[in-house]
Amino acid sequence: MSNPLIKLENVSYKYPNSDLEENNFAVHDVSFEIGKGEFVAILGHNGSGKSTSAKLINMILTADSGKIYIDGKDITDEGISDEDVFEVRKKIGMVFQNPDNQIVATVVEEDVAFGPENLGLPPEEIRKRVDYALETVGMQEYARHAPHKLSGGQKQRIAIAGTIAMKPQCIVFDESTAMLDPQGRKEVMNTIKRLNREEGIAIVLITHYMNEAVQADKVIVMKNGSVYLEGTPNQVFSQPDKLWEAGLEVPQSIELIDKLNKELSLDIPLKVYDLEECTSIIKEKLEA
Repeated sequence: MSNPLIKLENVSYKYPNSDLEENNFAVHDVSFEIGKGEFVAILGHNGSGKSTSAKLINMILTADSGKIYIDGKDITDEGISDEDVFEVRKKIGMVFQNPDNQIVATVVEEDVAFGPENLGLPPEEIRKRVDYALETVGMQEYARHAPHKLSGGQKQRIAIAGTIAMKPQCIVFDESTAMLDPQGRKEVMNTIKRLNREEGIAIVLITHYMNEAVQADKVIVMKNGSVYLEGTPNQVFSQPDKLWEAGLEVPQSIELIDKLNKELSLDIPLKVYDLEECTSIIKEKLEA
């Protein structure tokens, strides 16, 4: 079995000069793995440590204790060279909540080219990467447009294209759909799934939206800076009481079936169903 792309071992971090109590870490004793090409959703209430974990993975923050491995390289090793840090950072891309904070140029294709240019790549390679990235997110027809004239979903896809152009092995999406309308969220989620399934890019999706998390291979729930639940979507969402205890919502089908099971003793398995399947199963049980 190949090594995981990302591995955290007993990682803790406390923000400097924070007003947290002495032992109240932003993340505490966190351990999890993300495989190459895996799609992982990280859920948690505000302050649960999910965004801090993402910044530790992306080397924006440095762990106070524990070990973080990226593609087998220990990024918490004090002896790690600047060259190794540079190579590791190229493997992990990040897309933030507000696309306006990532867009740096006045023309779309120039913005997407910004990262590859900073890598010192030759012009023909930059051109190839920009075209590939814009095509991958379905924005090639907007190459000569001004980013500020695009919709929120389109801007976020441009931010994703800029990350893709760096050719990372993994992209971390930190609440990247939070500021978008439903159509924009749908556009970005379709792009994320395509990157994962067709391009083989590992995805770490930090989100508040349960309908996004159910599309992942694995779900990690964080609470008070620690890993609270971990498993497949069905394994995690079949524990609605624990999710509510963590301050989270559950998918509507789970919530409805849990309520019917408790009130009518229907004994329907708690798993994520689509609307049609959920309706059919409830009807079948009620008619039995």
